[in-house]
Amino acid sequence: MSHVQVRPKVVSTTLICLLVGTLLTAGCSPEAGSTSDSSAGADQTDRVPGTTHADLVTFFEEWRGFQAPKYVDGVPDYSAEAMVAQHGELADWQARLAAFDTTGWSVTEQIDAHVIRTEMNGLDFDHRVTQPWARNPAFYMMIFTAQSDVPAHEGPVVHGWIDTWTYDYPLSTEDAAELAARFGTIPALLDQARANLVGDGRDLWQGGIRSMEGQIRDLTSYAASLEGSSADLDGALEAATQATEEFLAWLENEAPSKTGPSGVGIENYNWYLKNVHLVPYTWAELLAIHRRELARSHAALALEEHRNRNLPRQDRISTAADYDRLFNQAVDDYVAFLVDNQIISDRDYLAPSLRERIGSFQPVQSEDELRGFFSEVSYRDPLTMRTHGHHWFDLAMMAEDPHPSPIRATPTLYNIWDSRAEGMATGMEEWMMNAGLFDDNPRSRELIYILIAQRAARGISGLLLHANEFLMEDAAKFAAEGTPRGYMPEDSNTVLGEQYFYLQQPYYGASYLGGKHQIEEFMAERKADLGEDYSIKRFMDEMEASGLIPMSLIRWEITGRDDQIREMMDG
Repeated sequence: MSHVQVRPKVVSTTLICLLVGTLLTAGCSPEAGSTSDSSAGADQTDRVPGTTHADLVTFFEEWRGFQAPKYVDGVPDYSAEAMVAQHGELADWQARLAAFDTTGWSVTEQIDAHVIRTEMNGLDFDHRVTQPWARNPAFYMMIFTAQSDVPAHEGPVVHGWIDTWTYDYPLSTEDAAELAARFGTIPALLDQARANLVGDGRDLWQGGIRSMEGQIRDLTSYAASLEGSSADLDGALEAATQATEEFLAWLENEAPSKTGPSGVGIENYNWYLKNVHLVPYTWAELLAIHRRELARSHAALALEEHRNRNLPRQDRISTAADYDRLFNQAVDDYVAFLVDNQIISDRDYLAPSLRERIGSFQPVQSEDELRGFFSEVSYRDPLTMRTHGHHWFDLAMMAEDPHPSPIRATPTLYNIWDSRAEGMATGMEEWMMNAGLFDDNPRSRELIYILIAQRAARGISGLLLHANEFLMEDAAKFAAEGTPRGYMPEDSNTVLGEQYFYLQQPYYGASYLGGKHQIEEFMAERKADLGEDYSIKRFMDEMEASGLIPMSLIRWEITGRDDQIREMMDG
């Protein structure tokens, strides 16, 4: 049997104002919900409102069923008619949530209601603003050959996506038949996409071309690896590849006519921050944070380089044997550092979750050839990127010790977890450096500041893309120039892939340092609250226990302070 994981994915979003128990209106934009038909879905509003958290869990399961598109002949229906119908019914789902009587509910239970509220806001935003099914050709990518390091796929993904990494190989007869059927839907889906895609966003369209080129490579490689295992699967993969090639040709033919902006604009971005990701910053504040971090990281790097000027340079790992030895040693050293210094609680899954992601040595043709930005860092010291591997701790926690609430045990839609997941993983790089991880290898401190600079530069580019102040080539150039030592050229797959992804998913590019900033503010607040009772291990354990939800909700759960949430709802 396949081990297909149910990974609810970002698909679309819409919310108007709602009331959750004692929580007031959710700060809706003037047009929010304006397309909703008050007569639509009357059978939903006639239902008796829920009163218990168990009722909320049942409602959550129903909501997730509604959020997914309807299927026609095995293909998700993203036609204009289907999307108008879905958006028209959303207000009734919001009304049902608002009707819950939360009297006597714990903070934890109230937060679960907020999680659902933000997902509904996300669907509203998709319908009103991003409309990935109509504006983003990459939305129709179906094959994903590797697991993401976060709870769900990053960015908007079409329902019916195929995670090939969740299957056991060689394939069983049952799995081969299942995959043949799933890949067999690609030609019809791409036929539908031609009718659905009416957007004029120049950069989104160009990025879609790159994405479909990638799908062709992945389909071709996957087909070659399975050739002869199943005639039906071979045929389905061949048909899917041909359909993608034809779709790519169509995208290229239409591209010259696509000249419009692709960003959501600052006003929409701010609405999204407040109502979907529950981030207590504005677009302008995030831009200021990132500009400060870019300057700080470059200045700190210069000081580190001066301090280390008489030390030997850090050369890249050059053999497969050294790669295996040093990367495995980095896993052991990092986990021992965390546990021995009482930074996080020991868990059986810590070392295995990192070791599974070591990968293998990738040779280069010359000393000047780059493997990619993050490899340029980790090939100089594998320990650096083990810190960012906190992501794998998060995923192992969700699998081995899931949150007791089914609502939080399920990955949130629309990447709502990004401030916590990406903020924590990014923060661990510098925090662990400051905790002494690289005391015996000061050159690695330089690498940490290079990482911060890269996140700051690409975050600024993503923010300016959404403000429609940058085109993609501007964003790539700025991010490349802001990254020290030429580790990320402006034509590299890293910079182009990242910027296109951030254009598809507002806030994600800023969530690394924006989330880190939120966590640091909360660290300081928690230390002031607890005084001598504070410890980093206690802080980390509290964060873990709250699950992968927005930082503002985690803060409320741990401290009982809901001022950030109220301010965002009242704003």
